[in-house]
Order: sequence, then structure tokens, then C-alpha cells
Amino acid sequence: MATTSMVQGEQLKQILEAALLAAGQPLSHAQLGALFSDEERPPGGEISRALEQLGLDCARRGVELKKVASGWRLQVRQDLNEWVARLWKERPQRYSRALLETMALIAYRKPITRGEIEAVRGVSVSTNIIRTLQEREWIRVVGHRDVPGKPALFGTTRVFLDSFDLQNLDDLPTLAEIRDMESLEPELQLEPAPPAADPPADAAGRADDASLETEDPVQP
Repeated sequence: MATTSMVQGEQLKQILEAALLAAGQPLSHAQLGALFSDEERPPGGEISRALEQLGLDCARRGVELKKVASGWRLQVRQDLNEWVARLWKERPQRYSRALLETMALIAYRKPITRGEIEAVRGVSVSTNIIRTLQEREWIRVVGHRDVPGKPALFGTTRVFLDSFDLQNLDDLPTLAEIRDMESLEPELQLEPAPPAADPPADAAGRADDASLETEDPVQP
């Protein structure tokens, strides 16, 4: 009976590439190691070296190997998105500046309550905005503030990090480097918003609702 030998070299790299293509989502180092039986499994260092070599190979191709919070994934190179996006006729989902400002505050100041977000923005935060962020799994409730009413504390998720090609929140510029939302545009892929007057205080929530999917597209 033939014995099974450890997978290594070019075959190891090909297996990792095939798995990452087939998965359609990030795979952790442990998940990649689990592809192999006990007899086949290479040392962790060999897997890391194969991933490094695969990344170098991709430098000359239309895809790139990216490490994000949940692991490694193969994705279309960002400078080619303009052309690849034409494969899909549906327009990409659009998000309002209100939603993105809320998301940014949670990312930078987590854990944070809805009331604290409203205090910074100066307008009420629409329930639809919070619901949208939760449905996208970009935010989650991480606890409750120990004050009357026990308001929920919101924080970011691994899905948020993966969506914006981040390994952790340290990959974002520090708050000290941020002067206003315009400074966040390169990080959140925002387009400039047209100038608009602030809505009346009693209409702020309705304004956020109305603009939930009509302003400032972002395509993570």
C-alpha cells in the first residue's frame, strides 16, 4: 500500500490557491491547515511560506492575495474593479453619509451608545441606519452602559473588517489624524456629498431615513 506523504512545494501552493478560490470567503490559517490529513499536513511555517509565494505570484495577475481579519482571501485587484463591476447590471448598493458617519463613529469610538453618536453628530440616528448596519453584520451590541435605561453599546465586527480589507482597526488612521468626515473618504471609499442645509431638529431622524440608500455610494 502506498503511503501518503506530506504536501509541499508547488503542490501545496496550488492546493491553497484552489481552496481560497472555491471558498469565496476568507480562510484562516487553521482552516487551511485542516485541508490536509495528518500524514499530508505540512508544518505551519510551510503553509505561511506558500501563502507568501502565492501573494508574490499574484503581483503579476488580475487577482491579489489579501489578509483580512478572518484570514486570507483571493480577490479582484482594486485597480481593476471598474471593469470587473461591469459584469453585473444591478447598481451597487448606496449608503448615505449619515450611515457612514455613524459607522465611522462606532469604528473609532467603540464601544459607543446611540445617544453618544447623536451627541457627536448633532442629529438623531435613524433606527433604520442601526438596523442596516446590524443586518450587514458590520456592528453588534457588545454590552450596555451602566446608566439609567442601560443603553446598548455598539462595536464593530470581523465582517466589517473583512468588508473594508482591514486586519484590525489599527489599520485605520488614528482619531488624532481625522479632522472631519472628508478625511475619512479614502478609508471608507466615499464620494463627496453635495452641500446641504442641516435639517430641523425634529426632522433629523426622518432625514436620515430618507437618505439611507440615496447618497454617497460606498462599495466595500
